[in-house]
Amino acid sequence: MKAGKNVEKLLETYIPGPDGPTPFVNFTPTMTGGHSLPELRRFYKDYFLRAAPPSLHMRLISRTIGVDRIVDELYIQFKHTCHMPWILPGINPTNQKVEIVVVSIVAFRAGKVWCERVYWDQASVLFQVGLLDPEEVPDELKKDGLEMLPVSGSEAARKVMDVQSEEANDMIDDW
Repeated sequence: MKAGKNVEKLLETYIPGPDGPTPFVNFTPTMTGGHSLPELRRFYKDYFLRAAPPSLHMRLISRTIGVDRIVDELYIQFKHTCHMPWILPGINPTNQKVEIVVVSIVAFRAGKVWCERVYWDQASVLFQVGLLDPEEVPDELKKDGLEMLPVSGSEAARKVMDVQSEEANDMIDDW
């Protein structure tokens, strides 16, 4: 982020809102973010910029630029050493390493950011920090023969970075 940790500089990149469209950010898997400049100020200041562990590393994988939007695919890794309400709300630090791929869609109006929608695989995050066990299959699904939930961990992010780093179709029984 070019504006760094300066919230006011960051907010200057957004449309002003009152007389036009209201700017917003939606981190879809956790429904965190903000809808209006005051909410965005609070979100960035108190819940996002301040809640990044020192180990947080982002790498741009791809960028697609359209007339009024940019779509970024990002590889993100971090060690969960602090509260991170934007990705793991209510969860105490687990000290576990997390690797995910995030897709960010940023739309513009009049040369300023109007909205951003961010997506990632929350099941993978929960698995990597120890909050989701793929072997904990509900009894009714076990009766149907399901032995393990179809959830992947950090290997999914690594496969995006290097398609040959992990086997494909491991979750398909008869592959």
